Amino acid sequence: MGVFAGGLAAAGGLARVLDRNPACQSPLDLVVLSAASFKASRTLVRDEVTSFIREPFVKGRAHTGEDEEPVEGGMEQAIGELITCSRCAGTWTAGALAVTQILAPRFGRLLTWSLAAAGINDFLQTGFSALASRANELQGAP
Repeated sequence: MGVFAGGLAAAGGLARVLDRNPACQSPLDLVVLSAASFKASRTLVRDEVTSFIREPFVKGRAHTGEDEEPVEGGMEQAIGELITCSRCAGTWTAGALAVTQILAPRFGRLLTWSLAAAGINDFLQTGFSALASRANELQGAP
């Protein structure tokens, strides 16, 4: 918690020094940030592509994020707890993305909107698959 709060405070101080105004964010920015942090945290915690990041901090072999348990003891356990919990990772990714939008607005916006689009795509793909599956079930029914 201290690192998180301290990091946000330091970013706020740097934003003031650089004369960046975080108040310029709109409600749309919050929606986009929410979708982006969802996608970023799910990717970190669940996707095989990021298993190499989780590997040192979980028992056994990191693979798809299912049933991965953090190692025990010290900083490795703390990091393991963070990167195996989508809510925990979501808080940190939201903070990092928000800071990026304030300190490096062009890059932050590009990153956040790209992640948000990928997150929305996940929902659309899941919804489409569910509808197609249900349509196939109905077609097969007598």
